[in-house]
Amino acid sequence: MVAMKLLLPLFLALLLAAPLHAAEPTATDVLKDLVGRQRVLLAAAEKAEDAAAMEAMRPQFQQLVYDYERYLKDYPGVAAGYVSYALLLGNPALDEQRRAGGLLLKANQLDPDQPLVKNQLGKYLAEEGQPLEAVNYFLAAIRLEPKEPLYHYQLGQLLTEARDDFLKSGQWNRAALDQAMHDAFAQAAALAPDSIPYAYRYNESFYDLEKPDWDGALKAWRALEGRVAPGVEQQTIRLQEANVLLKQAKFAEARTLLATVDAETLKAQKEKLLAQLPEANLVPAPAADSVTKPGS
Repeated sequence: MVAMKLLLPLFLALLLAAPLHAAEPTATDVLKDLVGRQRVLLAAAEKAEDAAAMEAMRPQFQQLVYDYERYLKDYPGVAAGYVSYALLLGNPALDEQRRAGGLLLKANQLDPDQPLVKNQLGKYLAEEGQPLEAVNYFLAAIRLEPKEPLYHYQLGQLLTEARDDFLKSGQWNRAALDQAMHDAFAQAAALAPDSIPYAYRYNESFYDLEKPDWDGALKAWRALEGRVAPGVEQQTIRLQEANVLLKQAKFAEARTLLATVDAETLKAQKEKLLAQLPEANLVPAPAADSVTKPGS
């Protein structure tokens, strides 16, 4: 699943911009203060270098927890308060997932039309080993906010990681599951066209298919190669292209492409791919500077 550091800024930004249901203006001000403190504290925790540094922040976390408890007592009808508190408790700094899940369920009861709440509930249930329940919340989040790439990404991850659970349920077959997973990653990449991580994960999803479209995979990797920085990043993508070429039994093309990869950090990955070449192709490769890249 996507790391909490990706989810929290998204939620906090939308939280401060969204109206708070059933809340007096003073409740809004108090929650904004809590959210601001939470942002600063979690950012500091992420930068903590050791356990001693985290322990030094323990009193601040305890105070923030106390203040959230008091807030929910004073304003029990504010769904956003439960969500923000749940994000705090679910962070690795506190790691109180069960309490966080209970707060999210309460928030969902108070305001059933918040996609962020649905998404977080899906993430919680997935981490608790309940993928069949989690998928319904991810789908609900997508229905409520179809243009948010994160929700599509989360769905794709769940369908990949819990594939066996879905197949055993009898509610899905492999073809439908593969299509839904692949489409989810495609949607995430399309909705965030500047995101290299989303595009990379979409390209990886070809490997997860029972019947991969290797021509489509090669096209996708070549397109991504043109978007990343020259050097190690581009060579990393070329390793993926070579991997697809090997799966297509295009050994000569794969060997030519692997000859262009000379980054020391990629040496081990390159050697693994070279080892898959038939013996007939294991002849000295031409120098990297004399090789013309496919498509150039």
